[in-house]
Amino acid sequence: MNDGTPPRWSRYVALGDSFTEGVGDDDPSRPHGVRGWADRVAEVLGAARGAQGLDFDYANLAIRGRKLGAVLDEQVGPALELRPDLVSVYAGGNDLMRPTVDIDTLVAAYAEGLRPVVDSGAQLVLFTGFDLGWAPLFGRLRGRVATYNELVREVADDLGATLVDFWRLRDHRDPRMWAVDRIHMSALGHRRMAVAVLDALGVRHDLAWSPLPEMPPVERAARREADRAWARAHAAPWIQRRVTGRSSGDGLTPRFPVPVRDPGAAEAPEVGLPTAGTTGAASPERSGIV
Repeated sequence: MNDGTPPRWSRYVALGDSFTEGVGDDDPSRPHGVRGWADRVAEVLGAARGAQGLDFDYANLAIRGRKLGAVLDEQVGPALELRPDLVSVYAGGNDLMRPTVDIDTLVAAYAEGLRPVVDSGAQLVLFTGFDLGWAPLFGRLRGRVATYNELVREVADDLGATLVDFWRLRDHRDPRMWAVDRIHMSALGHRRMAVAVLDALGVRHDLAWSPLPEMPPVERAARREADRAWARAHAAPWIQRRVTGRSSGDGLTPRFPVPVRDPGAAEAPEVGLPTAGTTGAASPERSGIV
């Protein structure tokens, strides 16, 4: 934060699935072993208000694997009980990955379920989904995501919400922005998302970001072997959970169900940006989201 003006929000509550929980941004010192973009946003807001002697609290109720209905049913009510003045929500991504989905009905439920947040007076932050057009496997979902996004843009307009347009964040086409599982953002990806959220809110900050240096090419044989290893380690278990109706979030409770003042009290070192000529977080195992 660099203009001396503290943000107006004193309590931020983050809702959603793995995207908001922080999966992919590993930090053993924190609940669930992750950090994530929402923690990073809270740290910036809290530091700016703390420098002015103002209070700031943060709660994160997101749980990986949750579908949109579960996010609305399980998280919105408890969030409102915390009396936040800033609420972020991302939901629907897990629904879009199912064999069939009624997107119009899905987003209509989203709009109805989020109305109480706006009626409470809290500032609402929403997200579009990522453009999967470049992804070899999940690229077939591009049309679904585009339809979902356009409907979410209408919801954001109707509710007066701040919209973070993930679809247009082209930095995330770099494989270094994604974790080894190729589904969740890496530490770099979460850092870039924190910048996008703060920018959308109009908060001035000191989180540095610049385009990543070009990656060296990965040989075809190494890429094929990485793809096979990914399929065994990540794709197969993911498919098995879908077939059996299980979720990676089964048995988990929210990371910060009670507001905290400093989510980074036991903070791990900040991830650095790759320098020219290095692959940073990338490796043959991270040869691209699928």
